[in-house]
Amino acid sequence: MRGSGGLDRRIEAWIEHAAGRDDWGHVPLEEDFNALALELFAYQYERNRPYRRYCSRRGAEPGRLARWSEIPPVPIDAFKELTLSCEPPREAAAVFMTSGSTDPTRRGRNYHPHLRLYDASLRHNFARHFLPNRKRIRLLVLNARSEELPNSSLAYFLGRLVDFHGAPGSGFFVRDGRLDLEGLLAVLREAEVDGEPIGLLGASFAYVHLLDALEEADLSFGLSEGSRVLDTGGFKGRSREVSAETLRALFGERLGVPDPFCVNYYGMTEISTQYYDHGLRRHLMGEPAGPRHKTVPPWARISVVDPETREPLAAGERGLIVHHDLANRGSCLAVLTEDVGYLLPPGSIPESEPPGFVLLGRAKGTEARGCSVALDELLAADRGPGV
Repeated sequence: MRGSGGLDRRIEAWIEHAAGRDDWGHVPLEEDFNALALELFAYQYERNRPYRRYCSRRGAEPGRLARWSEIPPVPIDAFKELTLSCEPPREAAAVFMTSGSTDPTRRGRNYHPHLRLYDASLRHNFARHFLPNRKRIRLLVLNARSEELPNSSLAYFLGRLVDFHGAPGSGFFVRDGRLDLEGLLAVLREAEVDGEPIGLLGASFAYVHLLDALEEADLSFGLSEGSRVLDTGGFKGRSREVSAETLRALFGERLGVPDPFCVNYYGMTEISTQYYDHGLRRHLMGEPAGPRHKTVPPWARISVVDPETREPLAAGERGLIVHHDLANRGSCLAVLTEDVGYLLPPGSIPESEPPGFVLLGRAKGTEARGCSVALDELLAADRGPGV
């Protein structure tokens, strides 16, 4: 079997090269991406048995595909049902697992033979969208350390952000599953007095707990100019559900962080790249932000497909989101999600900026049935005769 070392080095070098460009528009990088994606597909086809059987049944084999968009995506629930790993799972440097299931045997697993590509993706993408005007900032993390949650991609992600971009005084404020509210409030008071900007990082629901506590105590802070907030995930809190718009308004009211400095990102255990709101970067560049949307870095592609036919949809049409992610080398670069959204028309964003998409929420009804059909096809391929 072919080794992965050379391929890993080429992908990592390409991420580093692409990340160093001011112009993240995809057109000049398209052929490079396409070549790497097809090479990575051939590697994963060879080494990932369940994925190979699925692709073979669909007639998608190395040498027969011309474009990255022809690489079959695996439905996201397949990570719960099958071992989608290109190397022996016992040799993985990290195994990230999904949360939220009461059955530990049905947690999605993404096996990473190493984390160099994951790190390269998270470091450059975060810097561009959250810290476009500085190298480091004091980061306060509303999450446990990765040592406490070794299988959490979120804990690893937030911890590495502190490693790469955290200034002295950065820290974590969840211990043993509980928010250290007293410790966090003390640091917020200190930051309010010393005038140094800070960055808050965490899942959306963690902020709802913090904001509930501030409301209950009738507390608010005026964090210094340049402070910012990063959140991810849904908005269900301890006692209610909070919309993204309401959450940003509360960041302004209770923390003194204005709307443009509130950045939401979209990521998941089954992929290795995150997608950020574009607004803060454009605000700091003095350009109008326009409607909120997520941007796509050069080492990934987003497409939107019809839930029943899985055919690509035109910009503006609602469907299921598909990721093609070069950083997801250890399992499958192409993943069909249960998330619904639409692509922005090319003329709606500057040519120097990467493509954008709008995330609408989780699939329901017909859209959810389309995800189930895709999973049934993959499981049938794995059970049946094949290569």
